[in-house]
Amino acid sequence: MAFVGTRGLRGYITGDSPVPWLAPLVAMLMVFTIYPLFYNIWLSFHEYAPFKRQLVYVGTENWNNLFADPRFWEALSVTFTYFFVLLAIQIVLGMFIALLLDSDEPGFGLLRGLLTLTLVIPPAITGMMFLLLEDPEFGVLTYILEGMGILSGQNPILATSSTALAGVMLADIWQWTPFMVLIFLAGLRSLPQEPYEAAMLDGASAFQTFRRITLPMMSKVIAVAVLIRGIDLFRAFDYMFVMTSGGPGTSTYTLSLYAWQQTFSFIKWGYGATLSLVSLVLILVIANLFIWIAKVRW
Repeated sequence: MAFVGTRGLRGYITGDSPVPWLAPLVAMLMVFTIYPLFYNIWLSFHEYAPFKRQLVYVGTENWNNLFADPRFWEALSVTFTYFFVLLAIQIVLGMFIALLLDSDEPGFGLLRGLLTLTLVIPPAITGMMFLLLEDPEFGVLTYILEGMGILSGQNPILATSSTALAGVMLADIWQWTPFMVLIFLAGLRSLPQEPYEAAMLDGASAFQTFRRITLPMMSKVIAVAVLIRGIDLFRAFDYMFVMTSGGPGTSTYTLSLYAWQQTFSFIKWGYGATLSLVSLVLILVIANLFIWIAKVRW
């Protein structure tokens, strides 16, 4: 009987049914995605009462407070600014560097390999590094900008509300532009050469070739890169937390940082869950809208 059972189990695993292979994935999805999502939704209608030391039902109070909270709107504004500005910079800079490195000449392979080094550094470490680089007293970057007349010593980068967000952006640009470069390089090196040969015979300039041939053929690659990087940018947290803690004032407060503060600093678990749900909804809406506009097909 044991032999028959073992044989039946082996046949079930090696059969045509996808259930044995999907079951572990479905279990992980339920534990790490579905359950936390529904728990977050349930938590958004509750709040932690410190004196009772338990969660109490508050109905839609958290949602009503959310839309009347000026700090939420400020955080949303900072998040969108960070999202759109960095996405535009990293697309343009990534494509420019990718075009420069799209060559089979000796040494270019090494340069492409070196690009991956920034991607293995934890964002918190990158934030600490740029915190030192932008230090008003001994920061190398501050010294260079002061020498060029761009920055004044009386207005430190991360301690001035008008420049703090830009200072945080520099860390993100340094670390994640190579990610865009690598994606664009993979797309460029997979393009067929026949259209370029025809354009060369027709006397097309380099800019005309790029605008009429390269960009249209790279559109899907660019769309996927924008989608992946855009989702990550909308969840920005590490650099702000390490470099500015949201300051000065609220100039670098993002939705993720604000949700973390409300949840763990002020022990407003329900309100923090509400903020995280709003972030999730915004990401889903923006991502699906972009997929529909860009006609991305998986």
